[in-house]
Amino acid sequence: MTITTAKWSLDDYHRMVDVGILQQRHVELLHGEIIEMPPEGPIHADLSGDAADYLRQKLGSRVKVREAKPMTLPNASEPEPDIAIVQPILYREHHPYPEQVLWVIEFANTSLAKDRDVKRKIYAEAGIPEYWRVNLNASELTVWRYERHPGNSAPQSNDYQFKQTFTQGTIRPVSFPEISFSVEYFLT
Repeated sequence: MTITTAKWSLDDYHRMVDVGILQQRHVELLHGEIIEMPPEGPIHADLSGDAADYLRQKLGSRVKVREAKPMTLPNASEPEPDIAIVQPILYREHHPYPEQVLWVIEFANTSLAKDRDVKRKIYAEAGIPEYWRVNLNASELTVWRYERHPGNSAPQSNDYQFKQTFTQGTIRPVSFPEISFSVEYFLT
């Protein structure tokens, strides 16, 4: 006997949200599957909130820093990353689309595998140029990026080519190479 999982489209998911079916549930749509999101612990909530404030301070009006808000991606996914750094426009008609997302940050302790494997692939397939994951258990920041070629800002595959892990020092995002961020600020 083969078990087949029912997949949901973005339209299906939005209809469920609109009529309140998912009102009391903390969920996100990942590759057509509605996934329960674990509650945030105090360290997760505090560090991600502080990181969002730090990003706003450093980047100012050049971006919007969205905390735990949906993004609409073409691969039947509507994740709610801890932090999404997006173009500074109004999102009243739709959630940010991939071309409006500069980079995404997830803080993880119980969701490490999901954030490393499932969400990383979803973000990469959607063409989001950069993904940062803060491992709260190991106090490390892992960064995945696309390889860029001169004159071509499009990703060259459906997965990130570069991965680097930091426990200290500074990091410069691809979208703002002139601005450096303290790695420790995301970890402590």
